[in-house]
Amino acid sequence: MIDQAILQQIYDLSLSASIRENVNAFPVIESLHVLAVALVFGTILIVDLRLVGFASYRGSAQRMVTELLPYTWVAFVLAVVTGALMFLSNAVAYANNTQFLLKLVAIAIAGLNMMWFHSTTYRRIAIWDEDMPPPAAARFAGVMSLILWTAVIFLGRWIGFTLDLFF
Repeated sequence: MIDQAILQQIYDLSLSASIRENVNAFPVIESLHVLAVALVFGTILIVDLRLVGFASYRGSAQRMVTELLPYTWVAFVLAVVTGALMFLSNAVAYANNTQFLLKLVAIAIAGLNMMWFHSTTYRRIAIWDEDMPPPAAARFAGVMSLILWTAVIFLGRWIGFTLDLFF
């Protein structure tokens, strides 16, 4: 857990105050965050459905990953930046919010799932690229990713309904 004094210092930053005090800042940042998360989830969904064996069964999984991954990363970076700005606006409340903390855990586990997939199953993609169904490890990674990113979205929505506001 982050020290409450550090959280209060973050809360007291001029940037944090600017976001809190400008009537348009938070809604714009939040809207950009939602759009970024939608793009992250959308591109991941396309790949995961291919990995699970439900979609694009005639297409190359490797080509799909290669084409979509840059969009996923750009959207993820935008989601992290906008998420960090929202956190800055009320660091004390966010750091003490269970749903926010669970969302971060789900994102971390999703990242570990992706790292595991890319360091194992994806390295052998040339062998199974157009197979249906894909190997069990690819299906597992796809199902886990779908579950985790869906949890990220649900938890993100719950934050707004459970956040104690200190403004």
